Amino acid sequence: MDGDCKEFSIVPKGAPPAPPPLPGPTTSNSQKGLVMNGSPLRGYSCVSANVANDLWERLFDSGYRADVAINTDNDSTIYAHANILGMASPVMRGILKQSKRHGHRRSIKIQGVPQDAVRVFIRFLYSSCYEKTDMEDYVLHLLVLSHVFVVPQLKRECEQQLEQGLLTTENVVDIFQLALLCNAPRLSLICHRMILKNFVTVSISEGWKVMKQSHPMLEKELLESMIVEDNRQKERIRKLNERKIYLQLYEAMEALIHICRDGCRTIGPHDKDFKENQAPCSYTACNGLELLVRHFASCKLRVPGKCIHCKRMWQLLELHSRLCTDSNVCRVPLCRNFKEKTKKQSKKDEIKWKILVKKILRTKSIGGAPFFSWAIYSF
Repeated sequence: MDGDCKEFSIVPKGAPPAPPPLPGPTTSNSQKGLVMNGSPLRGYSCVSANVANDLWERLFDSGYRADVAINTDNDSTIYAHANILGMASPVMRGILKQSKRHGHRRSIKIQGVPQDAVRVFIRFLYSSCYEKTDMEDYVLHLLVLSHVFVVPQLKRECEQQLEQGLLTTENVVDIFQLALLCNAPRLSLICHRMILKNFVTVSISEGWKVMKQSHPMLEKELLESMIVEDNRQKERIRKLNERKIYLQLYEAMEALIHICRDGCRTIGPHDKDFKENQAPCSYTACNGLELLVRHFASCKLRVPGKCIHCKRMWQLLELHSRLCTDSNVCRVPLCRNFKEKTKKQSKKDEIKWKILVKKILRTKSIGGAPFFSWAIYSF
């Protein structure tokens, strides 16, 4: 007895018992904040999210104490738990409330989609996981189910999988119609762009033929949007070609000043001392303009309207005069003469030239500050 009593402390009558020892630092509940995938959440810490997912997967596979029977096509039944279904889907919660009990289980129906697709969908409600092959096989069914039962996480996942590789020219029409029905605006926009981009291929697909029979109004809208897109493309090409012409005119103006002021290789002002083995000219339009200047200097039909090459040179000289700031010091030939000529031109011609100058300067200013930046404020 004496040996046994030495291991216990004697507590006086009426005194409170001694408190238990505090948990040590190795206890799993010692840290505050639930950790999942490396991110702290409220509550306690956990070892791994995979362990929890495996537990939910086993609960679904085993059907332990399942209280819901989901009837699918082919008289198949999937067993699940009402609490989990109700927490994952508000629509499912409402259906379960209205369902009747058969024994200790409630019974609901999900029909119109393959039984395996329903199983993948219910499994996702448990663990938020899916097999890659299942997603590839049943992505359209899962998109519909996630929309009908309001499971936004699965719906976003289905949309991303379609956008990132499961969308093809063969199924794009079907997915486009489904995206419209399931209120997936981003997916429907991506499908619409893909249809317009690959219209020839898509228009001969089986999906297009079915849509033509079942939804002729949708086909009409797609054809109209194709016409609009085609017009936009033509307008875009026209503006690009127009901008290219304006840039060429601007480069010609720079090359003209370069030739008349500094000289280039074998052509330039009369007081220019040309040297052999000069470095290549950096002005892209210089070579063509040099040939035009030489022709203009030697042509016997220099009168405007007689020679198309000389006519082009006259137009370039007049365009330069409208860009030039000071014709008194300008070394481009006939610059002052054209300045005087502009005062006698009709108002209609004057407006045309001003519009041309504005477009040239505006086009150049897109890629950088224009050389003739002063002219922006002159008109």
